Order: sequence, then structure tokens, then C-alpha cells
Amino acid sequence: MKRHPASYRDPSGYIYKEDDRIYRKITPSYFNEYDAIVTAKVYELLWSKKWLIPHEEIYRNEHEIILKPEQLEFITYPYEWSFTAYKHAAQLTLRIQMLLLEHGFCLKDASAFNVTFQKGKAIFIDTLSIETYKDGEPWKALQQFNEHFLAPLILSKYYGSQHLKTLQHHINGLPLKDAATLLPWHSKLNPTIYAHIHYLGKQQNTTTGKKTTDSKKQLSKVGQLKILKSLDQYIGNLELKENTQWSHYYQQTNYDDTSFTAKKSLIKEWIHDLQAKKVVDLGGNDGTFCNEIIDQIDQALICDIDQSAIDASYKKSLKGHKMTSLVIDLLQPVAAIGFNNKERDAFINRLKDYKADVHMALAIIHHLTISGNVPFEMSAPFFTSLSEYLIIEFPDRNDSWVNFLLDSKREARSLFDGYNKADFERVYLDHFKILKRQEIKGSHRTLYLLQRNEN
Repeated sequence: MKRHPASYRDPSGYIYKEDDRIYRKITPSYFNEYDAIVTAKVYELLWSKKWLIPHEEIYRNEHEIILKPEQLEFITYPYEWSFTAYKHAAQLTLRIQMLLLEHGFCLKDASAFNVTFQKGKAIFIDTLSIETYKDGEPWKALQQFNEHFLAPLILSKYYGSQHLKTLQHHINGLPLKDAATLLPWHSKLNPTIYAHIHYLGKQQNTTTGKKTTDSKKQLSKVGQLKILKSLDQYIGNLELKENTQWSHYYQQTNYDDTSFTAKKSLIKEWIHDLQAKKVVDLGGNDGTFCNEIIDQIDQALICDIDQSAIDASYKKSLKGHKMTSLVIDLLQPVAAIGFNNKERDAFINRLKDYKADVHMALAIIHHLTISGNVPFEMSAPFFTSLSEYLIIEFPDRNDSWVNFLLDSKREARSLFDGYNKADFERVYLDHFKILKRQEIKGSHRTLYLLQRNEN
């Protein structure tokens, strides 16, 4: 039995791994709460709405209860979500709290890490985060909700999507007094922002960050529901008006409709030939190419540096629930953080554990090589570490985007003379064998299907 490094904060129990499966152990301190929840059929209600990860109880004695939850293929973290995904995770948390209140229970914490995305849909994964509601007691997790969800969303609304990565630097949530300081003065005129950020921020002790208000303050269930519904509506109406470099990439692409269609057909054909079921698109933009193969596969991860593109991809995934869309910078991927640098795992580690059948790297090698200065000798072994098969697109030096990137290097342009198809193939053949190679007519790009060499 190996205890999961992220599961140590709650004395009610923890998750552990055994025989490559995740299980959850409940300690005696939570037995009464757990049995009350089971008797009230609250778990079943949450499962019916697909709001909570399902589980089955497989063992019980006087010392422990063991649950076997549905297994998740990939865990995502809040700092990898797009704006709309972040909103939906926040609203899921609020709606679970409202449903629980109506049945005599409540959430005892509101960490954004309690939510992940399974095949594109937000789902709550902390089974033990439920306790009996005490009449008249305000929601004690409201401050944490504001620190984990509301503050990053509001800061993003005002200052840009980089604030969605707040929990990467504040794993316990952004203190509300800090959020209040960052917001413009006129934000106080908004009743929701004032009540949940400015007012509650003032109540925090400047040294400990804890609330200094009277803990015996009462709030009726009706009053609490009214506050939560208002907060849910406010978050639902938030918008991020941010145009990025790749927001309209496919409207300004440098190959025509014929070559674009040819590229789609090649990818569909090669994925079919591989019988791939799990696919990762590392430069997926708005998910266009994974959408082309969605009927052929079981699930896909769409990764891109661009917030707007991934937000568009996420919205598409809501229709089919097969794609999970993540904001990822391959030149600066999410690192492991938290206690012992293991509480929240690094993106690359999770990507390897995902064990995809094939990774796609479409039109990103020039960004890695020219913008990021990553030589072929480093990118090739990186790709071999991810999966057996790689579909990679190489734009040559006559491609307009390549020329744009080279021109941006100005006097250092000559340092990238090694960026050419011959050198690319020479280096990559040390790590892969070429199964298929096809020039995309009407463009200066070549698509490759590569298989990792046996060591």
C-alpha cells in the first residue's frame, strides 16, 4: 500500500495505491458521517448527476472502511484550466454545496483541487469532503472557495488569464486581503466583489490570515442558499475578453483549404491504422484535429499554450465528453509543487503515466526549435519518452510562420541554419524510424508518422 502524496490534509481518511489501482481508506473518526451520507442516499444523488466520482465499498471493519473509486486516467489541476473550465469547476462546487444543504449536509472544504476533469467534464473527487449541516451555521468553506475560485476568476477578468495560474504559486489559495489590494478601487462598487473579496479580506488577521469575525454568527439555510445562488449566477456571467496570438489561428493559417483537408485526412488515416484509442495533441490549438478523429478514439488530451484556443477546445469538448483541454506551455510545463514536491505532480510525469498510444506534435517543432532554442537533439528524446508513436509536422524554411520566427531572431537568424528537414530527419532517426512521410500539397510542410526505436 502506497499512500498518495496529495492525500494527507484530512484526518477522515486518505487515498492510496495498490496494484496500480487507487483506493480510499476511511478512518473511524468519519464512520458516523459516512454512514449518515450513505443512509441519506446523498452519494447516489451526486452520482446520478455525474457530479461526484463514483465508488463502491469493498471492505469494512472496526478500524477502516475501504472504497474503490472509479479510476481516473489523468488528473488536471486548476492552473491548467481555461477560463470557462475554471468557471464550471467553481459552479460545480457551489451547486454541490446547495444540493447538500437541501439534504442536511454541507461541504467542509472548497479546495479547487477537489475538482478535476474527466473526459472534458468537471467532476468532484473528494468523497470525504461532506459533513452534516448544523442549523444556522454559515458555510465555513466560503472563504476557501473565494481564495481558490472567485479571486483568480475576478483577477483574470480584470487583468488577464495569467491569474488563472494563481494556485500554482499559492497552493492554499490567494489570501483575500492580497486579492483586494490587487483589484481596482471601483471593484468595491460591485456588491459581489465587495462582499466576497474586499469585506472578507478585511476580516482576515494580517498575521495569520484567519478570520477575526465572531465564529458564532448565525445564518439561516435559506439565507445561505440565497448567497450561493447569487454567487453561482455572478460567476456564470463572468467573461474573459482576451484575444491572443492564436485566437484565430485557423482563420489565418498559411495553407489553403485543400492542403488543410489533406492534413486532416492523413491524420485520420494514420490514427486508424494505429488503432489508437488514447491520443495527446501537444499543440492542439482549439482541438480541430482531435475533433476529426473523435469517433475513432476513446479519449484525448488537447494541450496548448494559448488560453483562448484551449477555451474554445474546452467548449467543443462539452458536446462529446471525450476531450480534456489543458493550457500547457511545453517550454515551461507545470512543475511538481506542495509538500516534498510531490503533492501536485508535474505535468510531464502525469503525461508519461497517461500512457497514450500516440502523441501528435502538429506545427510546434518550429516553435520549440526557433522560439525556444530547443535543438533537435533535445526534442527528439523528449518525444520518445512519451509514447511509442509520434505524428509530427515539420514546416520547412520556406514556410511563412518559420520565416516570421526566424526574422524575429534578427541578427541571430544565422544561428538557426540547422533548422532544416535534412537535419531534422538525421537527428530524429537516431530515436525513431519513419513509418510514413507525406508532404502536404499546397504547403511547405511534411507530416511524419514515427515509431520509437527499440533500445
